[in-house]
Amino acid sequence: MLASILSRRCVPLASLLLGACLSAVHAADGGPSGHEGEEPWKLTTGVYAVSGGGQQSAQALDVNLRRSGSFGNGWIGWYRQNSDGLTQWRAGWDRFFAAGPARIQPALQVASGGFFGATVSVEAGQPWFAGVGAGRTNLRPYVNLNFDPNDMVMASFGHRSDHDQVQLLLIADNRQHPDQRHLHLNWKTDRDGGEKLTWDILAKQGDVDGEHIRRVGASVTYDWPRWSLRAAWDPKVNFTPQNMLRLSVASRF
Repeated sequence: MLASILSRRCVPLASLLLGACLSAVHAADGGPSGHEGEEPWKLTTGVYAVSGGGQQSAQALDVNLRRSGSFGNGWIGWYRQNSDGLTQWRAGWDRFFAAGPARIQPALQVASGGFFGATVSVEAGQPWFAGVGAGRTNLRPYVNLNFDPNDMVMASFGHRSDHDQVQLLLIADNRQHPDQRHLHLNWKTDRDGGEKLTWDILAKQGDVDGEHIRRVGASVTYDWPRWSLRAAWDPKVNFTPQNMLRLSVASRF
């Protein structure tokens, strides 16, 4: 069931750490939001399909609206799945700060049902860079739309040039499931006309119902100045028996 897959973990804040490593240099050069030169609003609609593992297949819809500005990034999201009608609202905020040679990004998130979570990441270096981060939640029930471990520690290392960025990012659970970890290899390249292409290869390992698994997943994102498309394949999503296919489209305005 999709409810069990998306509720076993708590909050999609670890993805903000990944985003921090992907765009911190732009924030340091352009402004606190990390999205200078883009339209301030971004509306993203995602559909998720899970199957396999001897369990019922299901689908879900996620809608997210983000506003970027001098305050950073604020957003609100709504999620609903078709298998049992589970619905949840959530909202969050994050912002980049420059502190000497370091780039710091705190993030906060709340959700219906009494959930609260927070992360912080720190990164330094150019063109070679390295970063660390950590996240904590209050462990209240939450639909995990991040898919990485979230009560966690993180380390990253990579290189940026004028048009490309490559990085390794390790996210490891350090609270309830210390055996579970994700290793991302991310490549982002700028193309002509303000377009961007991003590949993310995921290697994951950890226990799933008493069995230690190792799997490889991937996502690809293509950005135009006003639109973006993303497709992702995540085996044993959130360390459950089922696999997930995710498709999303976003519009900036």
